[in-house]
Amino acid sequence: MTFAHDTEAALLAAVELVNSAEEPDTLTEIAQLDEFFVKHVYTGVHTGDDAELGAVRALRAPLRRMLTSDRGTAVQLVNETLAKHRAVPQLVRHGDIDYHIHAVPAEAPLPVRIAVETAMAMIDLIRSDELSRLSLCADSMCAGLVLDLSRNRSRRYCSTACGNRNAVAAYRARKR
Repeated sequence: MTFAHDTEAALLAAVELVNSAEEPDTLTEIAQLDEFFVKHVYTGVHTGDDAELGAVRALRAPLRRMLTSDRGTAVQLVNETLAKHRAVPQLVRHGDIDYHIHAVPAEAPLPVRIAVETAMAMIDLIRSDELSRLSLCADSMCAGLVLDLSRNRSRRYCSTACGNRNAVAAYRARKR
């Protein structure tokens, strides 16, 4: 199944944010938050201060719960997030990106926009019964999340490093 561009973008950003909490933590400095903001093409307010960094870091656990929950719990968490932030979906177009959905104003704090965009993306996964696109990394030493947008649903590892580590381990086991 192909998802809308904004759904995929929000899910990719959310998974990266959640996985940034794994060792080593990759979101400890404002410069790293700036890179995340630019990489995931966020628009609107970005204060780039310690308070914003702390608030974005604090989102990692709640987003992890939303992304890894069963369908019923995910629905509850999505609805709570949207209600808490008074999300009002609207079609917008800016820059080179055609119409897509924003549900909070551009002036909303970055952590609010991330939470609401993730919740809006989860709506698409829930409605299409595609929560299986989100899973835990198959590496037993890793707790990272995997977003599998492949056609054949073959993605098992959160990163190339985890995939390579397991491939080397399997190779060594075969050679024994």
